[in-house]
Amino acid sequence: MIQVNFTPRVELDKIEKIVEEIKSDSMGGWADLPLKLSTLKLQKIQEVAEKIRKESDVVVMVGIGGSYLGHRAVIEALKPHAGIEMVYIGNSLSRRDLEFNLRKIQNRDFSVIVISKSGTTLEPARAFETVKQKLAERYGVVGAIKRIYAITDARKGVLHDEAVRDNYTRFVVPDNVGGRYSVLSPVGLLPMAVAGIKVEELLRGAAEMAENVDETFLGSENAERKHEVSSAIKYAVMRNLLQNKGYDTEVFATFEPATAYFNEWIKQLFGESEGKNLQGVFPASAVYSTDLHSLGQFMQDGRRNLWETIINYPTDETNAKVVEAVQKAHIKGRIPVLKIDVSTYDERGFGELIYFFEMACAISAKLAGVNPFDQPGVEAYKEELKNLLQK
Repeated sequence: MIQVNFTPRVELDKIEKIVEEIKSDSMGGWADLPLKLSTLKLQKIQEVAEKIRKESDVVVMVGIGGSYLGHRAVIEALKPHAGIEMVYIGNSLSRRDLEFNLRKIQNRDFSVIVISKSGTTLEPARAFETVKQKLAERYGVVGAIKRIYAITDARKGVLHDEAVRDNYTRFVVPDNVGGRYSVLSPVGLLPMAVAGIKVEELLRGAAEMAENVDETFLGSENAERKHEVSSAIKYAVMRNLLQNKGYDTEVFATFEPATAYFNEWIKQLFGESEGKNLQGVFPASAVYSTDLHSLGQFMQDGRRNLWETIINYPTDETNAKVVEAVQKAHIKGRIPVLKIDVSTYDERGFGELIYFFEMACAISAKLAGVNPFDQPGVEAYKEELKNLLQK
């Protein structure tokens, strides 16, 4: 189980109401995903994943933001040996990057998983059109259709309509789950299963963390609480306390280079959930000890507007000494340091960690008085870009 090295005072009645609000929100469906995903749905995901592995050497993943960061984070961290390469496109508008990645499929069998709720987001839409042409050139129109797997809206949207028309194998992005909270849905589970991740273990870990949150509130109002406060709740409350003291930047620090993409997922989760109404803590990240030789001076002696959250994965003795040294040095440098100890470096551990951050983020946003599930600012650049392209 995930442990934290701090114990803030928690108003449990207030937090219990916030958790109830989160779960009853029209976009709060992610909170019960680990406990409610049916065996049949998981079986279909695993069957399709096995089919993709048998017929392909490469899987081209098309998606951006929450449609790819979560599953890529887990795949990059665990590096499973499934004998298949994952190639990611549609996460920028760089033609150079697209061409570079598509060179990886030359003379190799490949399939495509495209993830988009609407199908109209420009980056993945353009990339998908390009890779569809590659599929048709290699396998013909009929053969190409059999190698396209769409994860999209249940009833509407450009990608949904195309998938129905052309009979792509389809999975649904749940209506009540937003992109950055979707990693425990088919959005994340299918790509991870293809890559060789034991998704049932991932869900087991997430379910244990979900139960850990719920167990916090066991007991009557007139009796002493029976369970320790969940680590996710402690972390959310501590973040809110630091924000109220004027700290406006959080540096997520990892000492395992393979988890750099997990930090990218966390940054999107907190950035889009909290950064609105001129509020929020800016999420940054660092990979130590590498970044100690580039950012170390600033962390030790720069502006004291930030705090550091160390995600401490199980590691070897030398790396553990680096964790200890950094924590001591930065505390002496007057940086608040929060440390989150992850129990196991495997699917179960990452399942716990995913749910930990999802719930902590949602609670933290609610404590700050913002809606954790919308992202109105994201549309601003899209509108400007649309206007420029139309001109």
